[in-house]
Amino acid sequence: MRDDYQRNESLKRTRKTRKKTKITHILALVLVLIIVISGASFAKVYLHAKSAINQTYHPVDNKQTTAIEDQKPISILLLGTDTGAFDRGDDRGNSDTLILATLNPKTNKTTLTSVPRDMLTEIQDDSTGMQKVNSAYNIGGSSLSMKTISSLVNVPIDYYVTVNMGALENIVDAIGGVEVDVPFAFYYGWTQFEKGPRTLTGHGALDYTRMRYDDPEGDYGRQKRQRQVIEAIAKKALSLDSVANFEAIFNVIKSNMQTNLSFDNMVGLFNNYRHAAQSISSDYIHGKDAWLAGGSYQLASTDELQRISNALRQNLELSQETVDNTETKQNQLNKQVDWKDLDAEYNYTIYSDQKLKKFTKSQSTISFI
Repeated sequence: MRDDYQRNESLKRTRKTRKKTKITHILALVLVLIIVISGASFAKVYLHAKSAINQTYHPVDNKQTTAIEDQKPISILLLGTDTGAFDRGDDRGNSDTLILATLNPKTNKTTLTSVPRDMLTEIQDDSTGMQKVNSAYNIGGSSLSMKTISSLVNVPIDYYVTVNMGALENIVDAIGGVEVDVPFAFYYGWTQFEKGPRTLTGHGALDYTRMRYDDPEGDYGRQKRQRQVIEAIAKKALSLDSVANFEAIFNVIKSNMQTNLSFDNMVGLFNNYRHAAQSISSDYIHGKDAWLAGGSYQLASTDELQRISNALRQNLELSQETVDNTETKQNQLNKQVDWKDLDAEYNYTIYSDQKLKKFTKSQSTISFI
């Protein structure tokens, strides 16, 4: 059993590396988008930008919010997928990356909270019940993902940005590559990197930011390389003077992003919320590894959900509330679980709905090894 656990841990580390990289890719794409919009000083580029953003605009349930116009603290759910361009009608799939961002323009503070994609939660539709949180996107798109995560952490969500993760590679190619100073020689994916200055293509940029375990500084070194690429993209985007380059970027954006942020919303974000980036705190929902019905899941304790909710609500200037949802009720019914004991195994029974009727006679084992 321990050999299986060690193999699972190795696979999990790989997934976490890719997940953190995807988080960086989402933020980089949004950053480039805002830079391009704010730098669109000539009419043709401005009109192309507005046209592209209009094509990405997809309101939730035909509702609009004025939070940005009113300059209130806002929350944005960032979703990353690997299913292909949206305009081709590719299979929706699951959301591999889920980050809830809160931005407060008064205190100039931003929080980025990652939600593990395997987190067991109640999908907020009428039939699914308890499932992995990333399945919400497959079942009901960005709207259902917003409702599900909002319920999980008891925080309202104003906006969403859903990005196909292949977009960043195309953006780098659209701007003609980026310049970086490679700190040491290494090989990753299908790319050999030599120490010194190098121009990276889109594929090379992905490989450059993904490598972790051969870096002497580990994850910290990888984060440095990620920042290198983001800064290089920003610098290159600001220096572009070719309409063709801008049009290529807009073509990538309109095919690989969906959001309920309008063009005016994004201009408002740049004008009124950019200083919130002066103070960014990152966090994630800490879960316990679990095997349920033969699948790998993450389970969050009630205390952990409350901790996350309190932090998010504080930055949104909302009063503190006790998290009371299906997840906390499931935990309450499984009183035998000691969430602080990492070396024990417990039976955790899944109940089906808000009435908390027993879902199955068989019990699933949580292994904390």
